[in-house]
Amino acid sequence: MKFTFYGHSCFLIETQKEKILFDPFLSGNELAAGKVDVNSIEADYILASHGHGDHVGDLLSIATRTGAQVIGAFEVITWAQNNGIKNVHPMNFGPARLGFGKMHFLPAAHSSALPDGSYGGNPGGFLFHDTEKKFYYTGDTCLTMDMQLVPRYTKLDFAIMPIGGNFTMDVDDALIASDFIGCDKIIGVHFDTFGYIRIDHDAAKEKFRTAGKELILPVIGETIEL
Repeated sequence: MKFTFYGHSCFLIETQKEKILFDPFLSGNELAAGKVDVNSIEADYILASHGHGDHVGDLLSIATRTGAQVIGAFEVITWAQNNGIKNVHPMNFGPARLGFGKMHFLPAAHSSALPDGSYGGNPGGFLFHDTEKKFYYTGDTCLTMDMQLVPRYTKLDFAIMPIGGNFTMDVDDALIASDFIGCDKIIGVHFDTFGYIRIDHDAAKEKFRTAGKELILPVIGETIEL
């Protein structure tokens, strides 16, 4: 399984069968300029954790070009449909069977409004049960007690979570969250993009290392074998 980071909270998971793109925001991210060509990204599925522009900024263009199925909260999907996207799967919290297998859409404690100002529904995260490795992307969220339910569903191989603070968890809260979900291998996202969420990379990694865990801070454009 491969993980490719496109900046902020946008990344691609490649299995032997599918390419699953998350929270596509590239053309509006200054840090990704010159490092990622948004028109070269291929996807079979596009998952949107919520409706904020820094998570759906390039969703419509990539979905139109690739024909990927767009998955997310009902309100986000309605917005996509109203903008011409036809291959969609709306969800609310709970499990569903999709082309890549079973997935839970789990609550995130955040907000959600779409680029046109309309209501974006409930923000969430995605727990994958049937891919080659089991993983959880929390989406934008603070630390919540609900995360303690995750080990009841499955044993994770890795997790992706925001670590920049201010709008989401910071490194310290992400470390607690890793305990809650029972996972020692964390990929950090949602950091450095804006002044509010810049972090000390070395200090962040050291906190996880001291706790006997691994924090991966990917570089934009980097592909990691998991």
